[in-house]
Amino acid sequence: MGSWITFDVGDDKDARAERVKVLQAFFDAGGAVLDSSPMYLSSQEVIGYCLAQIANKDALFAATKVWTPGKSMGIGQMEGSRNLWGVERFDLLQIHNMLDWETHLETLLDWKQQGRVRYIGITTSHGRRHDDMEVVMKTQPFDFVQFTYNILDREAEERLLPLAAERGLAVIINRPFRRGDLIERFGSKPLPEWAGEIGCANWAQFLLKFVVSHPAVTCAIPATSRVDHMRENIGAAYGPLPDSGMRAQMIDYVEGL
Repeated sequence: MGSWITFDVGDDKDARAERVKVLQAFFDAGGAVLDSSPMYLSSQEVIGYCLAQIANKDALFAATKVWTPGKSMGIGQMEGSRNLWGVERFDLLQIHNMLDWETHLETLLDWKQQGRVRYIGITTSHGRRHDDMEVVMKTQPFDFVQFTYNILDREAEERLLPLAAERGLAVIINRPFRRGDLIERFGSKPLPEWAGEIGCANWAQFLLKFVVSHPAVTCAIPATSRVDHMRENIGAAYGPLPDSGMRAQMIDYVEGL
């Protein structure tokens, strides 16, 4: 589950109450990975508020990012994020959009050795900086990488996904709906008759199952502010996944719409 825009609701009490319901539905259905960033304005504070209202959050895999230049600024930001979330430590700290990554990697490796974070990672989005990401993946000791991949934006299949599999890196996929554009684009179209063969009852599940069925992908992080959409999204975690032949069929179908 992502939190960009959707959890940036500030002190709005009604909006916060709705986000508690969204996060509750996430955990009730077996969700675990919750991803955020200091870039997302009030999102981390709102996440902390929501987590404090939820009892069955033992499965939480807390993932955030550092998004500032400089070692001291980075340390301060990461410690501030932990306080906002109200967690003892993060499961995953990522360098957001590769900003000053050499500096922050030194800190993250030290924190990992001390047990202050379980895993460390690095991200990019918008399909940018794949060349730089490839070099880092080949040469640096990250545990996780995060980048954009969806049924229409498949550049990551060429180098990044195979490289992640080769090096044993966990992969988090952002923008699986292309910021909602794919839902808007295809939502009024009929699902193919064979979508039921892979347990898809809606377009969200169809698009997410394409992403998470890639052998190198660990998880995807769609964001939503609605409980009904959360339930649709997490439905992709259940039932059969498409094999390589079905994945090709899925691509052909959406490209023909």
